[in-house]
Amino acid sequence: MAYRDRWDDRYGPYVSVAEKRQRAARELAKLRKKTGRSFSPVALEGRDIAKSFWGKSWCANLERYSDYATRLPRGRSYVRNGSVVDLQIAKGEVTAMVAGSELYDVRIKIAPVEAARWKAICRDCAGSVDSLIEILQGRLAQGVMDRVCRQGDGLFPAPQHINLSCSCPDWAEMCKHVAAVLYGIGARLDQQPELLFLLCDVDVNELLAGAGPDLTLARNRPSAEKLLDESDLAALFGLEMAEAPDAGILPSIPRPRAGSKTKKAAGVKKARPSGRTSAKAKERTKTAARKSPAKRAQKSA
Repeated sequence: MAYRDRWDDRYGPYVSVAEKRQRAARELAKLRKKTGRSFSPVALEGRDIAKSFWGKSWCANLERYSDYATRLPRGRSYVRNGSVVDLQIAKGEVTAMVAGSELYDVRIKIAPVEAARWKAICRDCAGSVDSLIEILQGRLAQGVMDRVCRQGDGLFPAPQHINLSCSCPDWAEMCKHVAAVLYGIGARLDQQPELLFLLCDVDVNELLAGAGPDLTLARNRPSAEKLLDESDLAALFGLEMAEAPDAGILPSIPRPRAGSKTKKAAGVKKARPSGRTSAKAKERTKTAARKSPAKRAQKSA
């Protein structure tokens, strides 16, 4: 019996990746027309699944657990070839659709981080995080990175905090479709790192404040150095933001360039500086004095 015949007897007819994606596209088109919802596929650039600190840390956290080590590799090829055609991240839950022999629904539930655990993380990182932009871009001190990623009591979930399900007929809890979605989460965190804090059901601003629920005043009225200014926003969104003039301040009038001629206002004569008399004016004064009658009478006497 040929290899293809043995494959067909055990797993059904072989379906290429291209054909799977075409089938998925047709199914998504039907769903979009029927429900009107939008879909968010996972699209990778190059072979790397994740490139940012948060995306890589998510994937590394999964791979360090022996429970997942033998099952995750099956999902890498699926996420790389674009089989995760939809992925939605919400508070404590990820829903996705993966193109296989048919379109399969995947649901992953993440237990929220315990309040005491999150408070401890915030306390240990107090004073080491300067702005929200640093958190989202992963520009953190090594101590903060180590604390957030620490196994057991860090931010990332352990296998006992993750519940997996898929509509495919595979009996394993982590099939290749689930594994592809888990890697797809890491890829999505490259683009939207704030979704990690939403998924884990924690407030990222508490990490910025540095002490969790006890710093109510600090959360309500953050200090000036913790606020995002326009330069931070520009860096975050990739925009060039023009500075607006302050309200109530008139714009300054530009000075004329050196050597440029300006027109005199009509009917206005330029006043001479006080204390300065020209040579011609002095001569006119002497001439008038010689011609005066008083001077001539003095000479004749």
